[in-house]
Amino acid sequence: MTDHQTDQDDIVIPGAPAPVPPSLEEPTEPREPLPPAPDQTAPETVTPTGAQTGVPAVSRAQQGAYLTTAQGARLRDTDHSLKAGPRGPVLLQDHHLREKITHFDHERIPERVVHARGAAAHGTFVANGAAASVTHAHFLQPGVTTPVFVRFSTVLGSRGSADTVRDTRGFATKFYTEQGVYDLVANNIPVFFIQDAIKFPDVIHAGKPHPDREIPQAQSAHDTFWDFVSLHTEAQAHAMWNMSDRGIPRSYRMMQGFGVHTFRMVNARGETSLVKFHWRPKLGTHALTWEEAQLAAGKDPDFHRRDLADAIEAGAHPQWDLALQVMPDTEDETFEGIDLLDPTKFVPEELAPLQVVGTMTLTANPTNYFAETEQVAFHPGHLVPGIDVTNDPLLQGRLFSYIDTQLTRLGGPNFAQLPINRPHADVNDMQRDGMHQTAVHSGVAPYKPNSLDGGCPFHAGSAEGAFTDLPVAVTQSVKERSQPASFDDHFSQVTQFYRSLTPIEQQHVAEAYAFELGKCYEQAIKERQLQALANIDAGLCATVADALGLPAPAPTVPPTDAPPSPAVAMVGGRWPIEGRMVGIVADEQTDQGELARTRAAIHAVGAVPLVIAPRGGMLGTVPVQRTAHTAASIEFDALVALAPSDDPRTARLFDEAFRHGKAIGVTDAARGVLAGARIPEDAPGVLAGPADQVVAGLLELMPEHRVWQRWAAPLR
Repeated sequence: MTDHQTDQDDIVIPGAPAPVPPSLEEPTEPREPLPPAPDQTAPETVTPTGAQTGVPAVSRAQQGAYLTTAQGARLRDTDHSLKAGPRGPVLLQDHHLREKITHFDHERIPERVVHARGAAAHGTFVANGAAASVTHAHFLQPGVTTPVFVRFSTVLGSRGSADTVRDTRGFATKFYTEQGVYDLVANNIPVFFIQDAIKFPDVIHAGKPHPDREIPQAQSAHDTFWDFVSLHTEAQAHAMWNMSDRGIPRSYRMMQGFGVHTFRMVNARGETSLVKFHWRPKLGTHALTWEEAQLAAGKDPDFHRRDLADAIEAGAHPQWDLALQVMPDTEDETFEGIDLLDPTKFVPEELAPLQVVGTMTLTANPTNYFAETEQVAFHPGHLVPGIDVTNDPLLQGRLFSYIDTQLTRLGGPNFAQLPINRPHADVNDMQRDGMHQTAVHSGVAPYKPNSLDGGCPFHAGSAEGAFTDLPVAVTQSVKERSQPASFDDHFSQVTQFYRSLTPIEQQHVAEAYAFELGKCYEQAIKERQLQALANIDAGLCATVADALGLPAPAPTVPPTDAPPSPAVAMVGGRWPIEGRMVGIVADEQTDQGELARTRAAIHAVGAVPLVIAPRGGMLGTVPVQRTAHTAASIEFDALVALAPSDDPRTARLFDEAFRHGKAIGVTDAARGVLAGARIPEDAPGVLAGPADQVVAGLLELMPEHRVWQRWAAPLR
């Protein structure tokens, strides 16, 4: 075996559906179930009451080499019902048929009303100790490592919708801490549509498909959404963030997370602070172009979940820093004029710099989607000592709603006993019975006070790490349905956000509004939203109005002139490229050494090389991962051609990649690929020459995410 052949064996190409390759013929020799794939793990094996069992995770999986009933009786046949003769009727006594069909009939549970489509992974969080001055939460103390399970999701679409729709994304993290479960239930946008939870059904009903036709699916480009947003102007802030490139992330791995609300932390000295949570991806915050998102929805609707799983399988483990914005806990709960209880407002990082308090790494994919990703239950009220809530009226409603939701979705009050939801701390809650109770409780006195169980369980004090509701003063007032006057400013921060974006990002925002409003039927709704845009920025309003063929109205509220917040812009900077996909066009005539060196150079920096050839199979000793039939521009972050090609599909592949601002390289022998795609050799981000130089140039360009110079003129 040659040296370059040995190198190729080390390159993990993600996507294998099973831990070992299948045989051509159906296996007939009995064997135990296969283990999970190397990139998979499962919830830790703790009991429903939090005790560590020490048994391997596979002990919960199916056991034995032979097919059985749910009661463990081995079966000789599962292909034929029990009948009265070969052509006779099926008999009611067929217990296996009835058990199998009955279970199948009840396999599905209600999907989430929002965040139905999700993807998830296991990992760990390691605290650096920087939070110790503001909280005594144990998992944030120096060097503490905590297992986590993270679920990413879209908000509006059903479980069967596409990943790449323009939508808000959920970013929910379950920390299995020594003090109990802590859930940080975040979004990829720091502001929300509404200020009070009582309006949550309204905004979701407006964003969901129209109730008469159940269309459009998983998108906001329709009349009911913009009817609500244009009438309910507090939603303009979230709508603007969603119309920006944040609404179509490149990857879950390249997506920020925000706790949205302001929380209260207390340190070991009893001092309190107000904080906002931020997840910052190590790979940077990046987006898809609008055309990429549309192509992906058709060619690979699972684009984001595949990207996450493939990266983990390939060893490019995603990482995020958890950071805090820490602000004084003042009586008015404001900071620099910003009401911290208003969830439609964000605090610019220039006013409250981020303080990194730890790093999360996702290291393993779920073993079973339903048992883990679908059944995981988050709740912002799952708190640990040192972290408490505030009076944010949206957060207050969520504290009720999440528990109520799990009762319906997961069939009763014992959802915390599902393996993915089990705390890794002792549980002695005196809760009993109920549907799906899997613990076997002992004792006769599930009440307090008692003497029959020796007084157990006992109350804990601060020395034992008890959770204490902070004694926050409540201002003397009266019961009323109202809100503070500071909640009435619906436009100033929207203007600040828009004017903080780069010109390229502002162009994308205008195009998004033009598309979304252009899909609305009612002219009055378009005109009403244009009025809101006039109150945000005259230039944006004029651009969108021109695209709609409508006059730009004058503002009714003069736009503010707040200083820009550069931190909200996504363009600029250089970022790691671990897990990025690089397509290599080759054929049977390609020099094997050149192909091997190209793959090795890409793999050496943590990116994933995928070979594209005219047909499947092998190119010498190198497996082909994509063909002219299956290669799609959306899955590649850069392309390099080592072989000429006159296939129009190759020309389309390169043309799309060029339009989407991706780095492109061709060797001297493959320069014709550029001509076929009508790409100028002197265009920004286009490289030609010897293979080694071209690959080195691509790897130098890729950390910028895209070749932004191509957008000096409007997108073609």
